[in-house]
Amino acid sequence: MLNLDAHLVGRHYLQIPGPSPVPDRILRALSLPTIDHRGPEFAALGLKLLAGLQAVFQTRHPVVIYPASGTGAWEAALCNTMCPGDHVLMFETGHFASLWAKMAARLHLSTEVLAGTGTDEHFPQAPNWRRGVRAELIEQRLRQDTERKIKAVCVVHNETSTGVTSDIAAVRAAMDATQHPALLMVDSISGLACADYQHDAWGVDVAISGSQKGLMLPPGISFNALSPRALETMKGATLPRSFWAWDEILEANKNGYWPYTPSTNLLYALSESLDMIQSEGLDHIFARHARWAAGVRSAVNAWGLPIQCADPRLYSPVLTGIITPPGVDADALRRLIYQRFDMSLGVGLGKLKGRMFRIGHLGDSNDLTLLATLAGCEMGLKLMGVRIASSGVQAAMDYFSSNRAYSALPTVA
Repeated sequence: MLNLDAHLVGRHYLQIPGPSPVPDRILRALSLPTIDHRGPEFAALGLKLLAGLQAVFQTRHPVVIYPASGTGAWEAALCNTMCPGDHVLMFETGHFASLWAKMAARLHLSTEVLAGTGTDEHFPQAPNWRRGVRAELIEQRLRQDTERKIKAVCVVHNETSTGVTSDIAAVRAAMDATQHPALLMVDSISGLACADYQHDAWGVDVAISGSQKGLMLPPGISFNALSPRALETMKGATLPRSFWAWDEILEANKNGYWPYTPSTNLLYALSESLDMIQSEGLDHIFARHARWAAGVRSAVNAWGLPIQCADPRLYSPVLTGIITPPGVDADALRRLIYQRFDMSLGVGLGKLKGRMFRIGHLGDSNDLTLLATLAGCEMGLKLMGVRIASSGVQAAMDYFSSNRAYSALPTVA
């Protein structure tokens, strides 16, 4: 039972792949006095946010902001573009891809799930949960759809449950090769502002994201980035929608407002986040996350444990999934690390429950944060009786010290 009166010394290590650690600068922005969401000051804030998000999504087209989790933005993507009974093609790469497919079915859509085939020594029940979207299977299925019944192809950019990042540009190329008119919908909830995501260049029609990952905010706001095709499709969509309706939101957004009460203080935090992202630059942010991920993987390799992502080309810069040896309960390992070292690690979800844990390397982190995280993991593994090949902490220290990060700090004389 949680003891609300307990006071632990030091800061809790939140090393799950979202919600990510929130920088103090953003926490201070959250504490600003709430203003009138119909006043001129708020309108200026709203217009700034909408323009800033276009830069992060790398789009010239509208981005819609919801006071909701990413799950809400999933629903918004579907109900603004689909009619009851429409056929949607979903590619299963992990737990969140599966949940999106489940939502589509509950919205009375005809849902077809593609998954890769093959065998896997670690997860024979779910070999596709170690790999990314296979664009060639999507192309093959679309070519079979001569009656053009498939209305949307839905894929996950960075599968948070597994640590696998899929090639979205390849999916678009496969769709273009068939000249199929289906919309391309992409969940980049954990990918945005950590891994490269190019909404316009990759030809995505609807993107879904959330506040609590690369944007470094608390949970509570989510996004749809739109294409002109998606907006045109909206005009004929008949799934019920009111709160999620793009048209009313976009009309109010023209002047910096929303058709309902927005989450004002979270929008303050988003403004601060966008300032931080613009100051650092997306290219550097992507390189920073890739470097952190490589350092963490060097530790996992030194331990001699398998990485959940089986394709090195698709390693996530956001998180690393680690498979525990047979007979070692990953959840028991996580509990031990939490109780002994006050650190939270990501749980294995769905088909992966009890077989793997996840280290998040995003948000308010740095090299030393991750070295401490790896130290907690290594101590936990030893306490659980897991034999490791060599010190992962030392391997990560060697990696980070040999692969210097860009630093804005002044040189010490």
